[in-house]
Amino acid sequence: MLTLEDCIEMSGLTEEEVLAIAEHEHIPSIAAAAMGHYLVHCPDGESCIKAMIREDILDAAARGDRIHELTLKMVLRHFIAQHPRCDKQLRKTLASSP
Repeated sequence: MLTLEDCIEMSGLTEEEVLAIAEHEHIPSIAAAAMGHYLVHCPDGESCIKAMIREDILDAAARGDRIHELTLKMVLRHFIAQHPRCDKQLRKTLASSP
């Protein structure tokens, strides 16, 4: 039997990144791990995850939850460091737009 930890490990994401997806999509953590795994392997998926975390940061800031906002900023920083293609994809998109 697979545990949540097993699914998170197979997703290619950290627990915090999976939890950010779960928060953003309002889904259980196990479903977020599966979604994260799918997105990490899609051409624009890493950019989608990055956008989700950014939106979670904005939501936390709007609620005045400074601790969660700062935690999510660290999650985002780690995600970008581990998945640098999300920034490369964004730069390519911006460069090719008129």
